[in-house]
Amino acid sequence: MKNYTFLNKITTAIIIAVVSFSCEPEVTRNNEQAKATDKAKSESNIIYGNLVIKEQSDYLMIPVNFPDQDREKENNLSLSRSYERSNNLYNIIFYNKQDGEAHLLLNKKAVINSFELLEVKAANKPITRVWLYKILDQDTNADKKVNADDAIVGYISDLSGKNLQQITPNNTQIINWVVVPSQNAIFIKIIKDSNNDKKFTGTDNTNFVRVNLDRPAIGTEIISDRLEQEIKSYILK
Repeated sequence: MKNYTFLNKITTAIIIAVVSFSCEPEVTRNNEQAKATDKAKSESNIIYGNLVIKEQSDYLMIPVNFPDQDREKENNLSLSRSYERSNNLYNIIFYNKQDGEAHLLLNKKAVINSFELLEVKAANKPITRVWLYKILDQDTNADKKVNADDAIVGYISDLSGKNLQQITPNNTQIINWVVVPSQNAIFIKIIKDSNNDKKFTGTDNTNFVRVNLDRPAIGTEIISDRLEQEIKSYILK
């Protein structure tokens, strides 16, 4: 009986040893793979785009991108107008051509959908030059992604990339804009999530905001609720 008990203990010990031996390398491998993945992510190279140089400005611009963020097709927002590429833009470096000072446009996480230099020339007035940006900085539809389905908000800065100012309301998307030199203003057409379904579709209301470039701020909507109701009352049904 003692021999049986002794053999039983030896057999149990061998089984435990074999199980431990077979499991530990797998756990170790998984941990090593996770660490390697995290290390690869942390060491991914930032991608700098081609220089953007405007003779009107003392600053040149360096677009900033990050490769890991481009793997999801949902985040691949093509930049329109003056600068186009297939990848997202996450910041812009402004570099002073004269003294070598450099700084970032954004001090937060965001996606720059487009940027364009605006030149406003009015008779007997100095030329106004600003950068106009379309920026995504909130997951407005709560799908854990920031992409073209979310709000696209307008911002402007001076030529140095400083004094960044939001000019269109939150939870809207920019459709287009037009500059009116005589007013030193920009009129921007927007679409609002008016039915609060966290989408921007043809069922949502559009409006216009006027932004004074002398004193830039979030523009006030031109078409009030009262005016819209009056318009509807005159429409034949």
